[in-house]
Amino acid sequence: MGAGGGVALGALGVLAFSMSLPATRVAVHTLDPWFVAFGRAVGAALLAWAYLRFTGAPRPTRDQWRRLSIVALGVVVGFPLFTSLALTTQTSAHGAVVVTVLPAMTAVFAVLRAGERPPPLFWIASIAGLALVLAFLAAGGSIRGTLAPADLYLLAAVVLCGLGYAEGGRLARELGGARTICWALLLSLPVIVPVTAVAAFVHPPHGGIAAWAGFGYLTVVSMFLGFFAWYAGLARGGIAKVGQIQLVQPVLTLIWSALLLGEAVTPGALVAAGAVLACVVLIQRTRGGATPSRAPGRSPSAGRDGAGHAGDVRVADEVS
Repeated sequence: MGAGGGVALGALGVLAFSMSLPATRVAVHTLDPWFVAFGRAVGAALLAWAYLRFTGAPRPTRDQWRRLSIVALGVVVGFPLFTSLALTTQTSAHGAVVVTVLPAMTAVFAVLRAGERPPPLFWIASIAGLALVLAFLAAGGSIRGTLAPADLYLLAAVVLCGLGYAEGGRLARELGGARTICWALLLSLPVIVPVTAVAAFVHPPHGGIAAWAGFGYLTVVSMFLGFFAWYAGLARGGIAKVGQIQLVQPVLTLIWSALLLGEAVTPGALVAAGAVLACVVLIQRTRGGATPSRAPGRSPSAGRDGAGHAGDVRVADEVS
């Protein structure tokens, strides 16, 4: 499966993630946000253990474990926690506008991790996109024009998620998309199990069918299966190219929020999302003109063989 297959897998991952904010909003309506954030990761980690045991996956190297900790920080702990905290008081439609800047964050971290030297226009567009989001939040977040705590939570979630996406996309070239998220989930167990236990003890989980359905979606799809497709897509099609698919994610989230939750999508939110999307498109285009720098201690041929041929073989071995 070539670059075209990578784009298809990336699109499938984005479709799965587009329901994450509405599902979180439903879950935290009656369930504790800390339980939702970490409990879903515990459930996904159990699925990951079963998958790795069934496939007989080899253990990661020491360097891969270090990089997996970055993935875990971003997508297993950071994004779920901060979005759960934010959506206890904020709508998922509002959150979708903030998440619009996620492709820019992913591109920025991909550039930094790849050692590229982007042109000044890249950074101008990145700052402009973030400034537009901050302006939208300041205008609608409070009467005094200051950021509400929920908005700060959402911004922290976006930054950490962008880091986890970029690092996971690179690592998936070596481990494959499924194994990358599975090992990251298992690595997080010493943190997520105690927090989940404490959250369940302090606030015993009592929720209706809708809340548990949202929690189940977050566990099985958002935290597990969605990453199978997303990381495999990034590895096969390239972080820059496949990352552009994220542009449609906030739009899909706005649609789900309106259809499933009955949330109002204001014209201001649509204008803000459109303006930020324009900046993100510019970011993606300028990134293509960046000049990558050679990684220290590696020759050009090593880069092609290590991250290209060998990585493609490993990724092609699993359907994820």
